[in-house]
Amino acid sequence: MGYMALYRKFRPGEFEDVKGQDAIVTTLKNQIRTDRIGHAYLFCGTRGTGKTTVAKIFAKAVNCEHPNEGSPCGECAMCRSIAAGTSMNVIEIDAASNNGVDNIREIREEVAYRPTEGKYKVYIIDEVHMLSIGAFNALLKTLEEPPEYVIFILATTEAHKIPVTILSRCQRYDFKRISIDTISGRLDELIKKEGLDVEEKAVRYIARMADGSMRDALSLLDQCAAFYIGQRLTMTMCWKYWGRLMRMYSAAFLNSFLPGM
Repeated sequence: MGYMALYRKFRPGEFEDVKGQDAIVTTLKNQIRTDRIGHAYLFCGTRGTGKTTVAKIFAKAVNCEHPNEGSPCGECAMCRSIAAGTSMNVIEIDAASNNGVDNIREIREEVAYRPTEGKYKVYIIDEVHMLSIGAFNALLKTLEEPPEYVIFILATTEAHKIPVTILSRCQRYDFKRISIDTISGRLDELIKKEGLDVEEKAVRYIARMADGSMRDALSLLDQCAAFYIGQRLTMTMCWKYWGRLMRMYSAAFLNSFLPGM
C-alpha cells in the first residue's frame, strides 16, 4: 500500500484516542453503557474537531459484541467490519452531493428493513446543512418516528442553517476548537511513532496555525515534513514554507481579479 496521509493513518478508532472533546465522549460512553441511546444526534463544530470520527466510533460501540464501559472492543467481527468500511450497518452520506428529496426517500425506504447483523443501523449524514428544504421535510417524518434499530447522526459546520424542526428532534453536541496544548501533545505522540525529527517550537507553531483543528495540524505537519524531508524540522523552516505558500495564494488571488498581472 502507498503512503497514507497522517490524518488518515492516525484517525482515532476508539473513544480514548479522541482528543479535546472529553465532555462529549464521556456523555456518549455513559449512554451506551447504561443503554440510554438516542435515535438522533447532531454534531456541530468547525472542521477537523472530530465530528465524523466520533460518529464512526459511536457506530462501532453501539454494534460492538463485547463493549467495554461504553467503548468498542475493536476486535469483534462487527468492530472490524465497520472499521474496514464493509459493514452494511453503517451508512455514510455526503449531503453536499446527495442533497435532494429522492436521496432522503431512499433512506426512508431502507430504514424499513432491520440490520442483517448487529443491533443498529447508523446513518451518518455529513454536511447535513447542505440538504434542500424538500429533503429536510422528507427527513423530518423519519426523525419523528424512527424504528428502534435506527440511529441518525447529523454532522455540520453550520448548525444555523438547519431548520428548527430538525434541531428539536436531535441531541445536540457542540465540538469545540481543540487547544494548542492538546494538539501539540498529540503531534508529539505521532512524531515519535513516525520517527520524525521536529523541533518543539515547530510543533507549537504548527498547532497554532491549525486554528483548533487536529486534522489541519496533521496535514500541516505532513506538508512541512515532506518539503524538508530528511532534515530536522525547525520553526524557521515552517515560517519559510508557509511564507512561500502565502505568496503563491496571494498572487493567485490577485490574478483572479487582475489577469494581466
